[in-house]
Parts: sequence; structure tokens; C-alpha cells
Amino acid sequence: MISKGAAEALEGWLAARRALRGGAPNTEAAYRADVADFMGFLAEHHGGPQGRAALARAGLGDVRAWLARGRAGGAGPRTLARRLSALKSFYRWLAETDGFDASAILAARAPKYPRGLPRPLAEEAARELLDTVGLQHAEAWIAARDAAVVTLLYGCGLRIAEALSLKGRDWPFGESLRITGKGGRTRLVPLIPAAREAVGAYLRLCPFALERDAPLFRGARGGELNPRLVQKATAQARAQLGLPASATPHALRHSFATHLLAAGGDLRVIQELLGHASLSTTQGYTAVDTARLIEVYEAAHPKARGAGG
Repeated sequence: MISKGAAEALEGWLAARRALRGGAPNTEAAYRADVADFMGFLAEHHGGPQGRAALARAGLGDVRAWLARGRAGGAGPRTLARRLSALKSFYRWLAETDGFDASAILAARAPKYPRGLPRPLAEEAARELLDTVGLQHAEAWIAARDAAVVTLLYGCGLRIAEALSLKGRDWPFGESLRITGKGGRTRLVPLIPAAREAVGAYLRLCPFALERDAPLFRGARGGELNPRLVQKATAQARAQLGLPASATPHALRHSFATHLLAAGGDLRVIQELLGHASLSTTQGYTAVDTARLIEVYEAAHPKARGAGG
């Protein structure tokens, strides 16, 4: 059970986050659940609802016990790290608002977990996938639609949700697209001719009128396009080409970044293009590029192949 004061603090923090960063509803729901879970744990741990003053008295031991309970309940390291991140964000706000020292809470360390590296496609495979996605549906306009979406993912590095958030008012495209991504952050993404042409080809075939406030990419009945339909077309194309299960729409975004980096792209520029809040996220692509270099070396170098000499 959460006290009224604690609940008000939670809602105050979420309102402050929305005002400062925006953010997706799913992210806010996850953060609310994480912090509310800690508040509920404190109530159980200390024998009754804990008010706002009691939240300020919580210490490192409380956090460790909370994380241990989550671990015992089957939560993995990645989930526990996310929960702790939400709690720390809440306590930074609460400490500043109520004027207390939250360093004990902020000192808690998240469990370590292996961060999965993106798995990009080879350049030729990416091109073949784009071409083949456009052959998966009998309806010409739907096939052109799916091809246009995946071309934006690979050609501009968009997330699928970002591509599907485009409206009729965004067309015709100029030299760049203004995209609103995670956390409400906006960025300008240069538009390659192939992406503009693919979207234009789709719109010429689309049976629905281009309306300013309607989705640019329409479902079969004219409503919003479900991303699962693009994923399905990609999976069918992947199977035809014999590509691995990792060849997903999101892999095209990874491929965009990795191929830019391999061609000499600046990491800071790629960070801006992808809309990453932190450079450390983008730096994962340097590891991918290095891993690929090692693969080529081991396949081609006589010593690596075990040849004598």
C-alpha cells in the first residue's frame, strides 16, 4: 500500500518528467510501476505505508533489499537495472524538491549484464532485403508501402515507430526530415533520393487521399499502419533470401549506422542522425565494426586460417 504523500510525490515526478522531456506513454507506465513497486516494498519492509518524509529516510540497504526481492522473483539483470534507473531518477527529483541528501540511494549500483551488440546486415544483403520486401504482397500499393517504410529505416536510420508517425503534412519531403524520437527529442535527418522516390511511388498507388493530419502510411482500411505488418513482410523476404532471424526492420537501422561508420562517418554525427541521447549508445557500433573486421581477418589471413609459413 502506498501512502497519499508518496503517491503525490510519484505523480509530481512524472509530471515534471513529461514537462521536461515528453516521453512515450509506455516508458512512463514502466517508470510509474518501478517506483511504485519500491514504495510498496518499503511499506511491507517497515510495517506500514511510508509517507514522503519516510522516503527521504530510505537508505542503500532498502534499495539492496528491494533489488534482492526482485532477483528472487525472477527479474533479470537488465530489468533490475531499469528499475534502479527509474528509482534514481525519482530520488534526484525528490531530493531537489524536498531538500534532502539522496546520495545513499544514488550510490546503489545496478547489476551488470552483457549488452547485446547490434547485428547489422551486409550492404548487399540490406539492398536485397529492401528490394524483396516490395514483392511480398499481391496488392501493388501495399507492396510499395512496405518497401517505402523499410527504405526509410535503412536510408535514414529511423526507428519503425518514427517512420509510421509521419503524417500527410510531412509530404512532399524536402532535403531532410524533422523526426521526433524517444524522449520527445527532435532531430533533422538528411533524406536520400531513394527514400523520397520510394515514398513517392507508394503515394501514387495509395488508394486513400493524402490528408494533412492522417498517417502517411496507411493500413489496408485507411487507418494507422500496424508495425507488425511491416515486420511480417520483412520476415517473408528474409526467408526467401536465406537471411538470419536477426534481419529485422530494426536491423536496417543498425545497418544504416554501421555502414556509415565503415565509410568513415563521424561518431558524433551518427549519434545525431540516430537520435541517441548518449554517445555511449552509439559507440556500440564501433564494437560491431571491429567485430566485423576481425571476422574478415580470420577468414582471409593465412595465419588465421592455420596455413603454415
